[in-house]
Amino acid sequence: MKNNRKNEIVDRRGNAADAKAALLQAYKAAQEASEPTRLARQAERLAIAEAREARRVEREQAKLEEQERIRTETAEREAAIAALATAEADAREANEKARISRLLEDEATRKAQRDLRYANRKARQG
Repeated sequence: MKNNRKNEIVDRRGNAADAKAALLQAYKAAQEASEPTRLARQAERLAIAEAREARRVEREQAKLEEQERIRTETAEREAAIAALATAEADAREANEKARISRLLEDEATRKAQRDLRYANRKARQG
């Protein structure tokens, strides 16, 4: 059977416009139908993003606390090393002073013995 209907350009344009309007109405109906689920998905995504941000802030805080702890430990270690170095220097200085005083005492003792020998020799000669 042959299609005897004549489709004029005006008819075709009208049919295309009707089809486009039907598609638009179907799209709007689908959007309205999916609105509650879209809002739920959007709220879920927002909650996930907030939780992710909270975890990031928590990691950042933990990292800062760890850096502060390391800085504190390093400062304490350096202070202990400085105190030990100071104590060693003081001990060396004290040992050096003690050694010098012993040397002076020994020298004074030798001088006194020498003077005594000299005096004894003078006494025997004279």
